[in-house]
Amino acid sequence: MSATERRRVRVGLIGTGIGGSLSPAMHEAAGAANGLDYSYERFDLAGAADPDAALKASLDEAEGRGFAGVNVTHPFKQAVIDHLHALSPEAQALGAVNTVVFGHGRRTGHNTDCTGFARGFSGQLSDAALHEVVQLGAGGAGLAVAHALLTLGTERLTLVDRQPTRSAAAGRALAERFGKSRIQVADDPAEALATADGLVNATPVGMAAYPGIPLRQELLRPSLWVADVVYVPLDTELLQAARAMGCRVCDGGGMAVFQAVEAFELFTAIAPDSRRMQAHFAELTGNVPAT
Repeated sequence: MSATERRRVRVGLIGTGIGGSLSPAMHEAAGAANGLDYSYERFDLAGAADPDAALKASLDEAEGRGFAGVNVTHPFKQAVIDHLHALSPEAQALGAVNTVVFGHGRRTGHNTDCTGFARGFSGQLSDAALHEVVQLGAGGAGLAVAHALLTLGTERLTLVDRQPTRSAAAGRALAERFGKSRIQVADDPAEALATADGLVNATPVGMAAYPGIPLRQELLRPSLWVADVVYVPLDTELLQAARAMGCRVCDGGGMAVFQAVEAFELFTAIAPDSRRMQAHFAELTGNVPAT
């Protein structure tokens, strides 16, 4: 099939500080492997005077240019909902969207972060204890991760967010679905971490644009497993500190790959080869593929 005969697919990513995102490379490689003329464009809204107006303008532009859809990342996974016509059941339940599909004059929001995290976590820490888990961050990604942890069997999840109103709202929403006994909201992670099995960072802290560690390092201990959703860099400062402490760790690579696998299928109606995408991610990061 010649290049002129290939089906053309245009998609993009809306967020801030996304210059290092590997989504364009992963999606475009999957598109080429499936015989598509596929391109993935960044809409970096860092520094926008009116972020919500910039978000709307980016959605309008992408839709107007005939894009199949866009991925949405920090800090717009919840704000984007106001600009959509419909939500998938998963996105509706989570109150967060990371994938928007355009079609027939409508914008439909989906969430592939939840299953993406679950598959990535199960691949790297399949035997991890889930009696008590502390999660930092209750924003768009945090809601998806919390849902995944509870679905995987976490008995008690403690949410900590720098915006107490956000963690409280997330706690109420999760309690309605999973029961009040399984959710706790705290202003500081110290007390819960003292007895926890694991810690998950679902904040942007650790990204190239937001360097650092999202909690006091002395709260880590060898018996704690530590997971991070950040994947640029893949080996975050948190994971380095945890590994040095003797903790088992789970990087954000699995979530990055598997959310992309599902998003690609939503955009194209083609199920990509997840193993090929994992191998490509490994090449891009210079690491062993997440399985």
